[in-house]
Amino acid sequence: MTTFLIVAIGLGWAVSAYFQSPVILYIAVALSIIMNVGSYWFSDKLVIKMSGARPVTHQEFPDLWNSLENLSITAGLPMPKLYIITDPSPNAFATGRNPEHSAVAVTTGLLQILDKAELEGVLAHELSHIGNRDMLVATVVVVLVGFIAILSDIFIRSAQFGGGRDRDAGKVQLVAFLAGIILALFAPLIAKLIHLAISRKREFLADASGALLTRYPEGLASALQKIGGYVGPMRHANHATAHLFISDPFDKEDRKSFFSKN
Repeated sequence: MTTFLIVAIGLGWAVSAYFQSPVILYIAVALSIIMNVGSYWFSDKLVIKMSGARPVTHQEFPDLWNSLENLSITAGLPMPKLYIITDPSPNAFATGRNPEHSAVAVTTGLLQILDKAELEGVLAHELSHIGNRDMLVATVVVVLVGFIAILSDIFIRSAQFGGGRDRDAGKVQLVAFLAGIILALFAPLIAKLIHLAISRKREFLADASGALLTRYPEGLASALQKIGGYVGPMRHANHATAHLFISDPFDKEDRKSFFSKN
């Protein structure tokens, strides 16, 4: 979040220096602070909304509810809010800024193809993300990386169309312009690469922690085989939230296209 503040304010400074308008810098600082606070407090609600998930009751899915409740007690965690996504593609994700404000969502397709031991393996994996405090970073990235991309796009478009640029600008303006272009082009890419590097390590840790939680690693292994073997895209996934899911929803679409051609 600190890195985001530095990058966003740096972009704002470059744009304000280039266009000789300090108001742009003030706006960038204000938006950066608002986005930081908003992403911490409200990003989980935004993720749930974007995924098309709805809350689950014990009466509606008693087996799913009981499995998550029992695993939460075993892990020493408060039970997360439980959501269901009406989608035939088997998948799941966890979100929330801390264990006390966490949520787990599963698709209807996951419930259809997994047995109890496999489902518990997936739920234990997601609970491990919550217990290991992975979800704050992963959830905040949804908002912050998207905001950096928006700022970058605004600057590039403004520079492309001139925006009142002074052709006799001095060296300071030239340096600011070049710095802004570099930040605008590489900030989203760097943020995504950093997140992917962290995500892969945390996924391995969640696998190990989930296996310790259930004491039955074969359940998670079998579940991952079934999930990986499913061919078909998710209906409610998008690129902003794809990294939260246990399986990349867009890989399924690619595999479906590949098999249909062969």
